[in-house]
Amino acid sequence: MEFRPLGRTHESIPVVGLGTWGIGGEMGSDTSRDEAGIQALKLGLDLEMKFIDTAEMYGAGHSEEVVSQALEGRRDRVFVASKVSPRHFAYDDVLGAAKRSLKRLRLKQMDLYQLHWPNPRIPISETMRAMEKLVGDGLVRHIGVSNFSVEQIKEAQQSLSHEKIVSNQVEFSLIDRGVEAGILQYCQKEGLTLIAYSPLGQGKIPRGRGSSFKVLDEIAGKLGKSRNQIALNWVLQHDSVVAIPKAADTDHVKENAEVAEWKLGSEDYQRLGKAFS
Repeated sequence: MEFRPLGRTHESIPVVGLGTWGIGGEMGSDTSRDEAGIQALKLGLDLEMKFIDTAEMYGAGHSEEVVSQALEGRRDRVFVASKVSPRHFAYDDVLGAAKRSLKRLRLKQMDLYQLHWPNPRIPISETMRAMEKLVGDGLVRHIGVSNFSVEQIKEAQQSLSHEKIVSNQVEFSLIDRGVEAGILQYCQKEGLTLIAYSPLGQGKIPRGRGSSFKVLDEIAGKLGKSRNQIALNWVLQHDSVVAIPKAADTDHVKENAEVAEWKLGSEDYQRLGKAFS
């Protein structure tokens, strides 16, 4: 597994981690596939994908409980991230949400705590003051944001007195490249990690048709890889990017883990970029 620096910290995280949207439910709790989710996460950890991302919003908190079961007996060296929902951005609400997440995760400390989406109704200075409080109290190690524009990242950073934002988690894939011109360039310039969620286009890449996908299939056939592997490897060509494809089942986890073992050639990378432009 390849590892990359987290922002400008001395921390390194796997280039391919484990996303958990849908594990434990979506907007509501669903326990029907808990065991499958636990096994997929455990396999990912065995394959050195030791970066798990979850959120209090996922499964109404149950996703964090599923993650806690996958972490049993193997917390060491696993980088665990969660996210606070925008409705909890008031100072006391941030602190309460973090403590509830830690309780569900059965952890004393989160490695990364992220603001899930911007909330213009609550001053970002109030929210970031609470995030620094969590770091100061030892409940959180690093602060991140998610779905923030460049201007929103700047405002959030300016609201911090001494901590640094280390990451921005955004949607990024071959078929959703909206972050390339602004957010990705800013992250590269400022030394932030871009955590790519839905790097397989929310499942659209495996099913896609048309001339762009013919190019994808041609390159996949030439290299003996799957569509998903080519698309995921394309996202990881940027050295400031790591990806968190959903760890829904063991076959997908194995397929994703293999992506870190090789790199697309520059010609294939450019050809794909042009095909999906």
